[in-house]
Amino acid sequence: MNILIVADPLESFKIHKDTTFVMMRELQRRGHALAACEPQHIHWRSGGVVTASVRAVRLTGEANAWFEVQSEQALALKDFDAILMRKDPPFDSEFFYATHLLEQAEREGARVFNKPRALRDHPEKLALMEFPDFAPPTLVTRRDADIRAFHAEHGDIILKPLDGMGGTGIFRVKADGMNLGAIIETLNQGGATSVMVQRYLPEIVDGDKRLLVIGGKPVPYCLARIPQGNEVRGNLAAGGKGVARPLTERDRAIGEALGPILAARGLLLVGVDVIGDKVTEINVTSPTCFQEIQQQTGCDVAALFVDALEAALM
Repeated sequence: MNILIVADPLESFKIHKDTTFVMMRELQRRGHALAACEPQHIHWRSGGVVTASVRAVRLTGEANAWFEVQSEQALALKDFDAILMRKDPPFDSEFFYATHLLEQAEREGARVFNKPRALRDHPEKLALMEFPDFAPPTLVTRRDADIRAFHAEHGDIILKPLDGMGGTGIFRVKADGMNLGAIIETLNQGGATSVMVQRYLPEIVDGDKRLLVIGGKPVPYCLARIPQGNEVRGNLAAGGKGVARPLTERDRAIGEALGPILAARGLLLVGVDVIGDKVTEINVTSPTCFQEIQQQTGCDVAALFVDALEAALM
């Protein structure tokens, strides 16, 4: 099959940990042809079909020059057997427009994973609000008074921007309320920007677990991202330590409850973030942690993903 990867520039990949890289490696190992482009390379002219300037690539197996470009040309997206949308967050206006172009390509016959509409319908911070039984007490608001009331009720809270990634912009405010006003001003920008507020979960000391759900089924291992030093954030990008673990009974129950619902909406790959026994985020744009789990447990997550992709295309 011919597979198109829509992602950040290949030259920017850190292949020792990049999930899209191991997806590509497994696809090539199985004999599938690879091409790549960035969202800005997709275009649509009136009266025509959605097209992109794509590079046909082959992985070399080398650590430095890890891919080679075999050709470069404009091709209709509908002519690929599958398109993997793997552009990293943030979900900004350009990402939003890219999903519309990809959805038009779907109408022309393209198969896109994760589905563009599902990407738009599941903002990664807001998506968990649909599943209150699994989430901690959570508030989304622009209002200063709402946040202060939530803090008064719960005492120890986490505040974060809805469009953050990698742990950026996350604050903890304890019962003393120190700097709450300044943090609200920073995040909600005078009421112009929505903020997510959650009750602090002390189980974060044991890790912010990334559960991967592929084709509606949980991968048997998760990656616990453990905060280091005095840091409250477990995100690897914020210095957290990643430790792979077997799923607990509760982890598996979460994956089995949410997985089929999300898969039915066109989300082939989902990253569910769990602290203790509570879901804190549902990641759908470009979930990661494949390599960390495989390196520590031997579980070939990329192979599980390609199995699910091939099954979806049958």
